[in-house]
Amino acid sequence: MNNSTKVKKDNFLISIKLDNRRKKQSGKYPVKLRVYGKISQKEKWYALDLDLTEKEFDTIWINSENKTLRGKNKEIRLHLQAIETRANEEAKQLTVFDFERFETRLFRKSSDKNNLKYYFDTIIADKIKNNKIGTAESYKYTINSLKEFSETKKNCKLEKLTFDLINANWLKEYENFMLAKGKSYTTIAIYTRTLRVVFNNAIENNDISNDIYPFGKNKYKIPRTRKVKKALNSAQLKTLFAAEVKSENEAKAKAFWFFSYACNGMNLKDVALLKYSDIDGDKFSYYRAKTFDKTAEKTTITIYLTEFTNKVIEDYGIENKSGYVFDIININEDSVTQYKKIKNFTRFINDHIKRIAKANDLPADLSTYWARHSFATNSLRKGASMEFISEALNHSDLNVTKIYFAGFEDEAKKDFANTVMDF
Repeated sequence: MNNSTKVKKDNFLISIKLDNRRKKQSGKYPVKLRVYGKISQKEKWYALDLDLTEKEFDTIWINSENKTLRGKNKEIRLHLQAIETRANEEAKQLTVFDFERFETRLFRKSSDKNNLKYYFDTIIADKIKNNKIGTAESYKYTINSLKEFSETKKNCKLEKLTFDLINANWLKEYENFMLAKGKSYTTIAIYTRTLRVVFNNAIENNDISNDIYPFGKNKYKIPRTRKVKKALNSAQLKTLFAAEVKSENEAKAKAFWFFSYACNGMNLKDVALLKYSDIDGDKFSYYRAKTFDKTAEKTTITIYLTEFTNKVIEDYGIENKSGYVFDIININEDSVTQYKKIKNFTRFINDHIKRIAKANDLPADLSTYWARHSFATNSLRKGASMEFISEALNHSDLNVTKIYFAGFEDEAKKDFANTVMDF
């Protein structure tokens, strides 16, 4: 006998059932929560750590309305009702029923929906699962910063920090706390934007009300910072390229810095992920890792090889041409290991390129970050169109490129002013 009560919703059916497919040694059967997804046409049965005989289940659950339950039977009935009610409530919050999201909601503590740490932990785990290790690290930095402020200045343990405690005044105090620690408005903006994403996520999941949203008009405003675009001019590029190196490490750092520059400001992660199979004659093609999952349309970037870039591949490429071009990561490593290796390689390049910069009176904070901006700036100054540079940088549209160049053109304007009278 498989009797049950059913509650119908648009995308699912939820019921309490007695799983009498296999009797236990006690002579009882497990009571389970049965969930059926109408769209996927799949069902799952969830154990409730409760065993009953068919007669007990019939008395407590099926025909209980016709009986006056007392004692333990009444407790079991109320317990099962609570489970069924919560399961329906959680499923109802999903616009489209999905088992994975439903299970996440059902098996968490009831207090988790308003808990900041729970949401951060969930998002971080999801990013790691989807190989977004860098993004996961960004969320970790943010929650650690919020923890420090909450526990030292607000006397509230992170585990007790809920969304409704974070209002505009809380965020302004956090901003002042960060400034007192010597942190920049850029860092504050990054962390508060990440926190805003978490708030939006919780609201979208119907876990918190939009009424407590602390961002926006007449609320907390995230600092708007103008990114400093760091680029070497033509003279500085010549100096760096001609600079003498004092070790093999410096030679390697300079080679990879200019490889990035010459390949349209190619990110070092993309350099690390470059495979021999991407190379086709005098060019190679790749997808930019940073933006690959952010757009539905995947844009292939094509880079034409030059005498210089071919020489870098010849000098530093792996002899076995079956995998990655450079010996930065291994194709058999997991994403976490690859992330750490790429990060260490970037640090290696930056450490040694700074040594070269110091020895040649170049900007002391020179890094791989400068290679991409140097390519863009010098391309513009050499007469390349904004459209060409936008395509080369793999920007989503021209407006992104225009923002990218904000603050780059002062030197170009000065050069133009000095030559305007050259008839």
